[in-house]
Amino acid sequence: MILGTGIDIVRVERIANAIIRWGGAFEDRVFTADEKSYCRGQKKSAQSFAGRFAVKEAVMKAFGTGLSEGVKWVDIEVTADGIGKPTVRYYGRIQEMAARLGVGQTFVSISHDGDYTVAQAVLAAGDKPAAEER
Repeated sequence: MILGTGIDIVRVERIANAIIRWGGAFEDRVFTADEKSYCRGQKKSAQSFAGRFAVKEAVMKAFGTGLSEGVKWVDIEVTADGIGKPTVRYYGRIQEMAARLGVGQTFVSISHDGDYTVAQAVLAAGDKPAAEER
């Protein structure tokens, strides 16, 4: 059963400018250490950062929270499985919410086209754990 859906579109330049303007402060507030390391290692790092930003926004929309109810950007970590498919891990407040709602899996998709990145998140009920421990 689908528990929630969210979608977000981000202009890559917006994220690139935020990184230039606020540097580490922006990155530390929004991205985990693993996300920063991954994105910095990509040929198009601004596009990678934008993709992860869009996924986080889409997930928050799927939960219906945004940055309210104590949710932090770094409570949602975007990773990739062995073949590069994007996945998410939850921590903190969003992990608690996922458990309370019965989220078993979160399906995410990221797409890039020129200056824009779009991401979609679908929360599904189930028995699969919604989070991992750090």
